[in-house]
Amino acid sequence: MDRSGLADFLRRRREQLTPADVGLPPGVRRRTPGLRRDEVALLAGMSTDYYTRLEQSRGPRPSTQVLTSLARALRFSSDERDHLYHLCGHPAPGRALGDKYVGPGLLHMLAKLDDTPATVITDLGEVLVQNRMHTLLVGDHGNRKGLDRYYAWRWFTDPESRAIFPREDWDRLGRNHVADLRATAARRAADADVVEFIGALRSGSAEFERLWDEHEVAVRLSDIKRILHPAIGLIDIVCETLLTPNAAQRLLVYLPRPGTDSAEKLDLLRVIGTQSLSPDSITRP
Repeated sequence: MDRSGLADFLRRRREQLTPADVGLPPGVRRRTPGLRRDEVALLAGMSTDYYTRLEQSRGPRPSTQVLTSLARALRFSSDERDHLYHLCGHPAPGRALGDKYVGPGLLHMLAKLDDTPATVITDLGEVLVQNRMHTLLVGDHGNRKGLDRYYAWRWFTDPESRAIFPREDWDRLGRNHVADLRATAARRAADADVVEFIGALRSGSAEFERLWDEHEVAVRLSDIKRILHPAIGLIDIVCETLLTPNAAQRLLVYLPRPGTDSAEKLDLLRVIGTQSLSPDSITRP
C-alpha cells in the first residue's frame, strides 16, 4: 500500500471539488479551496476521523467497499478509481457489464436534479444511488443489503414493497419487471450474476415463475406510475430512463404527469424534505 501516494491523491482531488459539484450547499465562506474533510466523510458514509487519517498517511488499509465509497464521493472517473485501488494494493475491479461503479457524470446529473426524484440502478434493478427527492418519494434504499437492494426481488418476495402503489396497478408493474429482466437476460445470457438472480427469483416466487414462462420482453425506457405517499397522497409520475452506453446502468427520472396536480405535490414534498432532512442530497447503498 502506497500510503503517501494515497494521501496526496485524496487531498488533491478533494481540493478540486466544490460543494456544488457534489450537490451540497455552499455554506459559510471557506478559507481553503475544495471540499472539507468532513464533507467527503459524510458523502462516503465514514467518520471524519477515519478519512482524516487516510489523508495523513495513517490508519489501516481501506477495504474495497471503502474505496468504492470514496471514489463515488470524490467523483472519480473509472481510471481514477482503478488508480485508487492500486495505491491501496487492491486489484482494480473489472469493467464488465455488471460493474456497479457510478461514474462522475451520472452523479453530477443526479446532484443537479435537486427538485426531481431520480436514482441510478443496474440493468438488473439494483439501486446504486438515490438523490434526496427520490428518497423522500419512495424511501431510503441505502441500508438494504443483498437481494433486498433489487426492485424485482422485493416486488416478488416482499408484499409490503407494493404498498406504495395502488393495488390495481400491481399486475402491470409486475409484468413490466419481468419483461425488462427478460431483455437483460437475453443480452447477458452468459453472465453469472444474471443467471443467479433469475434463478433466485424463479425459485423464490411462484408469481415470477408464471410470468417468466409467458416470455414477454420489453426494455423499460418510459413508464407511468402512481405512487401512494403517506404524507402527500397519490402522485402521478412519468418515469423516464436514460441508459449508459453499454446499458449496464440506468438513470431513472421521475417527472410529474402532465394534466395532474403532481407537480404541486412534488413541490410540497421537497419543502417537507427541506424541513426534515440533512443537507446531504445523495443517499448511497
